[in-house]
Amino acid sequence: MNYYIIFGITYALAASLQPGPLQTYIISQTLTKGWKATITTAFAPIISDIPIFLAVFFLLTNLPPTFINFLRIIGGLFLFYLSYSTFLSWKNYSYKNKDNKSIGTFFNAVLVNLLNPNPYIGWSLIMGPMVIEAWNKTPSFAITLVACFYLTLVLSLIGIIFLFSFARSIGPKISRALLGLSSIGLFIFGFYQIYRGATL
Repeated sequence: MNYYIIFGITYALAASLQPGPLQTYIISQTLTKGWKATITTAFAPIISDIPIFLAVFFLLTNLPPTFINFLRIIGGLFLFYLSYSTFLSWKNYSYKNKDNKSIGTFFNAVLVNLLNPNPYIGWSLIMGPMVIEAWNKTPSFAITLVACFYLTLVLSLIGIIFLFSFARSIGPKISRALLGLSSIGLFIFGFYQIYRGATL
């Protein structure tokens, strides 16, 4: 149980802090409209991930166990990639305010995430196999994993909104420190994923 809790928190933390379309959109909206108009965007991944989760879960549950192990190895390699990308983001971290002409908030954030390939890759290579593994042990493990992932993801996005709204000078420093911790955590979990996929 503890492993799935830690994994869900670590992976969500990395996903929320890794620079991407959704984060860029949320930051730009926060800086232009303030936290009150932007706070709902933190919940956008919950809505946008529903069709992604259902599609990936249906495909994975109809595949042989050997393919799940193959996905686990690929997912471990992808975690290594995320770890390295996060490390580079930590090393060269900087924030530049860019203009964003979009006038929407929540629904635009949902659309941005639906068009972002990262959730599809993350669910098919990492979260999908992990949820199935947890479900096969006991459904409560899978529920806990998903709950920890989305709770951490939403809270992290809310944190980013408040940091860039009220403490812009402090926000980049905190984000950079959390990126460093996420890079280490992703590397450890990547190694574990490859080990599990190669030995099961």
